Amino acid sequence: MISRLLVANRGEIARRVFRTCRDLGIETVAVFSDPDAALPHATEADRAVRLPGASPAETYLDQKAILDAARAAGADAVHPGYGFLSENAAFAEAVLAAGLTWVGPPPKAIAAMGLKTEAKRLMREAGVPVLPDLDPGAVSDFPVLIKASAGGGGRGMRVVRDAAELAGALESARREAESAFGDPAVFCEPLLTGARHIEVQVLADTHGTVWTLGERECSIQRRHQKVIEEAPSPAIDTALRQRLCEAAAAAARAIGYEGAGTVEFMLAPDGGFFFLEVNTRLQVEHPVTECVYGVDLVALQIEVAEGTALKDPPRPSGHAIEARLYAEDPAEGYRPHSGALHTFAVPGVDAEFRVPGAYGLRLDSGVVSGSVISTHYDPMLAKVIAYAPTRGAAARRLAAALAGTRVHGPVTNRDQLVAALRHEAFLAGATDTGFLDRHDTTGRRADAGTVRLSALAAALAQAAANRAEATVLGGLPSGWRNVPSQPQRVAFDESGTVHEVAYRLTRAGLVAEGHEDVSLVSASPDAVVLTAGGVRLRFTVARHGHGVYVDSVLGAVTFTRVERLPDPAEQVAPGTLLAPMPGSVIRVAVSEGDTVERGQPMLWLEAMKMEHQILAPAGGVVTALHAEVGAQVETGAVLAVVTEE
Repeated sequence: MISRLLVANRGEIARRVFRTCRDLGIETVAVFSDPDAALPHATEADRAVRLPGASPAETYLDQKAILDAARAAGADAVHPGYGFLSENAAFAEAVLAAGLTWVGPPPKAIAAMGLKTEAKRLMREAGVPVLPDLDPGAVSDFPVLIKASAGGGGRGMRVVRDAAELAGALESARREAESAFGDPAVFCEPLLTGARHIEVQVLADTHGTVWTLGERECSIQRRHQKVIEEAPSPAIDTALRQRLCEAAAAAARAIGYEGAGTVEFMLAPDGGFFFLEVNTRLQVEHPVTECVYGVDLVALQIEVAEGTALKDPPRPSGHAIEARLYAEDPAEGYRPHSGALHTFAVPGVDAEFRVPGAYGLRLDSGVVSGSVISTHYDPMLAKVIAYAPTRGAAARRLAAALAGTRVHGPVTNRDQLVAALRHEAFLAGATDTGFLDRHDTTGRRADAGTVRLSALAAALAQAAANRAEATVLGGLPSGWRNVPSQPQRVAFDESGTVHEVAYRLTRAGLVAEGHEDVSLVSASPDAVVLTAGGVRLRFTVARHGHGVYVDSVLGAVTFTRVERLPDPAEQVAPGTLLAPMPGSVIRVAVSEGDTVERGQPMLWLEAMKMEHQILAPAGGVVTALHAEVGAQVETGAVLAVVTEE
């Protein structure tokens, strides 16, 4: 029996495993890097061990450091979570060699699926349908998909639509695969257009029993990484589900699988399906299966590791949809963001890290208000899951919860998730892996009218805050004059557009330029109630540094207050290219004196486990270039200057 378990991971998945351990009476051990010292997973565990350093290589990927932490804390078992060392056969062997219980599949099963080309060969022999492998040097039919042989998660993956793109895509894919997995090997396979990403949850014990707990659809993806997952799939009928589950069970038996795992397939529009890979670990999207089948997959993992035999599999009920909330900007190519998360609040949560008692809303989060999003790791903040009797009800509940979420600090993909969940094509079940490319969901929810009303609310909340802090005559309205002259003015910048608010608080009430149909009901430093066009609306307002965050039923708006007397030293000259994030320069495509067009790729940064194109801020001549390959840069560093001709 396991008595003290160490989770060799961080954030949301560590907290998820700890919750089950508490239910089972198992003590918990966390490991944490220096940037993660204050994150919830490091503070909630019974014991926590520091991994000195910040980068994954010197912390969560350091096998010796993890095993030393297990010994120091007296752990007798290790759960790998997902990512990092979760699919590393050598680490699993080292855990077992240290006399610890490994809460995962046998090392041989992990090794068998570790290289995708070898995995496809084994599946082909087991009778599981697979796509043909293509030699990257001999591809003639397009489009094709380049994939890293040693890993997944979208790293080292590139779509190539013609021969002219192939060489550059191969170079980029190999470089990213080397960085992410330590192995630059890649291969190609035909790209299925209009296909769905379908996966089957498997669970196998040490006594020969294999469960298949239905399918999940994970077709809503960006950069080949999932953002919305659901169970069951709207495209799968009973007959196809049986065929998929039989293929998944055959795959598990072919490699002697034990524990929880996932067999992934691509489903073609004609109903044919093809093996992708076996994820020899718990999946990020496991909560949707837990909701529909009423199980605790982490508890089952632990029971299998302890030698317990599986009994009769549960039956499904209802529909669950999960959305991954990331600190990234969809409008800028999904560029990740970092920094302090000032506020994080999801309304109407019924359960955290567990299936709701009835239908409801579940939250699995690695952060809380005040957490700092690091540049060293994946930018996922949380998973929000809605479980309901029907797919339509689940989509509506999840969209409403995300729309009402207050998230202040780094830019997130929240509005894109809401737009996707409310899109008529999604609601009709017309989803495939090209959904986000085909449907524009990157726009913000707040329209121009909402931005203007939100700016007025921000100004009134700031005025209320000023009066609350006043030491003399604090009861007078802001800007009070016996003889009115000019209105009060304050300006806010929103996405590069400056909104000036001009208003007066008179005996008769609010008078605001451009808001003749708006009246003020109440104003406090953190909330303003306005009546606009006869409808009463509440705006919550939060201020952090120069940032002002306004939330309402109309949509969330983020402003930067425009200072009346800005510091000249803080002004940025036009055409200056600043580093949008900390990272390493891995490629420079221009030289001083080159002529570039606005939006042209100038260099590439590696950050948060991905490559990011940095584009020219204007058209003109590169008059200064400060970036060089191998250099480490911080956010705001001047990389280059483009002078307009």
